[in-house]
Amino acid sequence: MTLLVSIVSFIGVLGILVTVHEFGHFWVARLCGVKVLRFSVGFGKPLLRFHRKNDPTEYVVAGIPLGGYVKMLDENEGEVDEHEKQFAFNNKPLSSKFLIVLAGPVFNLVFAFIAFWLILTIGEEGLKPVVGKVDQSGLAVHAGIETGDEILAVNDRPTPIWRVALGLMASEMLDEGVVDLSVAKAGGQVERVQMRFNEKELPEPADIVKRIGLSPRTPSIKPKVGKLIPGEPGEQAGLRVGDLILSVDEVVIESWQQWVELTRSSPGLPMAVLLQRNNEKRSLTVTPKTIVDDGVTIGRIGVSPYIEEDLSSTYYATYTLNGLSAVKEAATQTISYSLLTVKLIGRMLIGEASVDNLSGPISLAQYAGQTASIGLIAFLKFLAFVSVSLGVMNLLPIPMLDGGHLFFYCIEAIRGKPVPEKAQAVLSRAGLFVLLCMMLLAVFVDIGRIIG
Repeated sequence: MTLLVSIVSFIGVLGILVTVHEFGHFWVARLCGVKVLRFSVGFGKPLLRFHRKNDPTEYVVAGIPLGGYVKMLDENEGEVDEHEKQFAFNNKPLSSKFLIVLAGPVFNLVFAFIAFWLILTIGEEGLKPVVGKVDQSGLAVHAGIETGDEILAVNDRPTPIWRVALGLMASEMLDEGVVDLSVAKAGGQVERVQMRFNEKELPEPADIVKRIGLSPRTPSIKPKVGKLIPGEPGEQAGLRVGDLILSVDEVVIESWQQWVELTRSSPGLPMAVLLQRNNEKRSLTVTPKTIVDDGVTIGRIGVSPYIEEDLSSTYYATYTLNGLSAVKEAATQTISYSLLTVKLIGRMLIGEASVDNLSGPISLAQYAGQTASIGLIAFLKFLAFVSVSLGVMNLLPIPMLDGGHLFFYCIEAIRGKPVPEKAQAVLSRAGLFVLLCMMLLAVFVDIGRIIG
C-alpha cells in the first residue's frame, strides 16, 4: 500500500510539474503567433488524445510519465505549407524564440511562488521557536544562545515557528556560512547574535542542522496516539486514535518522546507494544518502516501524538500571513531557494559538496509518498521545492535543456547569426551524455541510500 501511494504520488507530482512547465512553452508560443501542433504530458504511446473545437493543437497524455513536450510548427522538423510559414517557430524573431524557451522554467518558478503563497495563506502549525536544548559542541553555544531563548528573526526575517527558524538558519548558513539572529532572552531583553562557519569548512547540507546544535522546547506529552497516517505501519498493526502506549518490549514508556526514540532506533524490527484502549490492555506488534532521513536510516510508523489544548497554546503557534505580506514572503522564499539551488549545484561541481545531495527518482517517489500521506501543507512544500529545482535545472546552459537553447540564442544575438547546425548537433549529443550521466549518478545515490 505504501509503495502504491509513493508511485501514485510521484506520478502525480511529475504530471503537475511537467504540465506547468510545458504549458509555459505552449502559452507563450501561442502569444508569439506560433502554431502548436501537439501538447503532450508524458512520452511514448498516447493513452489519451483529443482536440478542442477550433483549436489546431492535439492534446495528449502518454504512457511514460517522465516528461513532456510541446511540438510546434517548424521548417527544421518538416515541410511547412507556404501559407503557414508565418506561424512556424523558426521564422519568428530571436526575441520570441528566447521568450518561448524561457517560459517553461519561469512557469515552474511561478508555480513554486503560488505553492508557497498557499502554504502561508492556509497556515502551518508548529512548535514555538523556543530553544529547549543546546549542544555543547555546536555553533549555537559559542554564539551565546541558551536554553529558554526564543528566536524572533533570522537575518531580519520573522520566525513564528521552529521549523521556519531552523530552516532559515540552515539555508542562510549554507548560502553564506553566517547568520544573524534576533533572540529574546529569558529576562525579556532582545539581543542580536551571530553564528558563523569557517568559509573554507562549510559542512554538507545534511550536516548543517546538526552542526548548529539546537533543539526546540517540547512539552512532556503522554504517549497517546492522536493521529494515524493511512497505510503506514502504525495503522496496519492495529493502533487506533486514543491508544495510550504503556510499554514496548517490556520497557515502560513514560513520554511520547521516549516512544519516538524507540521507534526511530528500530527500523525493520518488530516491537511488542502493550497499550491501553478504553480501559482495556491490549498487545500488538508494530514493525517500523525503514526510511532514510538526511542520510540516516531510521524507523517510522506514521503516528502523531494527542496534544491537550492547554499544551497546544503554550508550546505551539500557527504561522500564517495574508495580503501583501504573504505575496512578499512567497516571492522571497522562491528567490531564496532558487539561488540556494544554484549555489549548491556550483559547490557540487567544484567538489565542495558531495553528490549525495542529489535526489533521483527513487528518493523523489519516497518523498512524494511521505508528504502526500502527511497532508496538504507537506505535499505543497514538496511540490514547491521540486518545482524550484526543476526550473533552475532547466536553466543550466546544457544543450538538450532549455538553458542550452537559451545559450545558443545568446550566442546568436552576439554573432548576428545562428550557431552552425553541426556545432549544435555535437554539443547536443554531449549535453545528452551529461544528462544521462547525471540521471545514472542520481539513481546510484538513491540505491546507496537504500542499502545504506
